[in-house]
Amino acid sequence: MPNGKPAGIRCIQLDQANLCRIFGSPERPAVCASLQPALDMCGSSQAHAMHYLTRLEQLTAV
Repeated sequence: MPNGKPAGIRCIQLDQANLCRIFGSPERPAVCASLQPALDMCGSSQAHAMHYLTRLEQLTAV
């Protein structure tokens, strides 16, 4: 996404299984590469992880 990904907008690089199409590629944004999974972020379900990521976006929205 040339100007970055706005909060609340699905990344255009995610496929139907929510996997990154550019994982490991030099085009992958540094912010994505720096985001490391942790128990508090991932929890025990996809719903927990999505809630956590949504909250991060809300807290960092400009």
